[in-house]
Amino acid sequence: MAAAQVSFTVESPRGNRTVTVAYERTGAGEPLLLLHGIGHHRQAWDPVVGILAAEREVIAVDLPGFGASPALPDGVSYGLASVVPTLGALCEALGVERPHVAGNSLGGLLALELGREKLVRSVTALSPAGFWTQAERRYAFSTLKAMRGIANSLPLPLIERMSRSAAGRTALTSTIYARPARRSPEAVVAETLALREATGFEETLAAGLTVQFTDDVRDLPVTVAWGTKDRLLLRRQGIRAKHTIPGARLVRLPGCGHVPMNDDPAAVARVILDTSR
Repeated sequence: MAAAQVSFTVESPRGNRTVTVAYERTGAGEPLLLLHGIGHHRQAWDPVVGILAAEREVIAVDLPGFGASPALPDGVSYGLASVVPTLGALCEALGVERPHVAGNSLGGLLALELGREKLVRSVTALSPAGFWTQAERRYAFSTLKAMRGIANSLPLPLIERMSRSAAGRTALTSTIYARPARRSPEAVVAETLALREATGFEETLAAGLTVQFTDDVRDLPVTVAWGTKDRLLLRRQGIRAKHTIPGARLVRLPGCGHVPMNDDPAAVARVILDTSR
């Protein structure tokens, strides 16, 4: 896939602002938007893109303030009330009307919000944020802050050296992957740097302090999938998601961690394609 950028205008309390988003687009078929989690980047989806692109036009984006996408401009917040319409404007700028959407973690929460607003035609949410208790949220946020602190403290040569061994990749990424040794050294270096350089990290985390998904998502297919070895957002949160969205299909991803695309690409792709069919 060739990386590209698109700029578009969004409304804000301070007037119209220009937002720029990096994305990659490949495949053919009905459009499928892929949204990553906090501190990550669009390359988190690389293990499944090839499978998905056989049946869908896949659009993997770097959320604003993450990966290669610049931070949101002044006057545009990182709260759901701002980011969700921004993603709607992104789809319009890309010439995509009501795509399917799959999201992981923060991206899963955003995918559900897009579904609630009827901006998409199906939703697959992988370990979505927003179904936590206060204690679970504190645990997740403190873990994320610790991960970012470690990424900030390690010099690049040490990150590169650690990534060359299975033990080092485990030390760097075992919080989000159940099978971290499967991640390539290059991918581990890139995502560690993405976490360190994410300009939207603090504001997104702060916006999440008041987030609780309590609304149903109706009149479109919804799947919520949870890795059985998710260490960040514990899988019992999937049960709460099912109670909140009774019409959703709840799927277990055996042996998968919080970011399941690398742990079991075939299973994750199958869940997304089944939902979007």
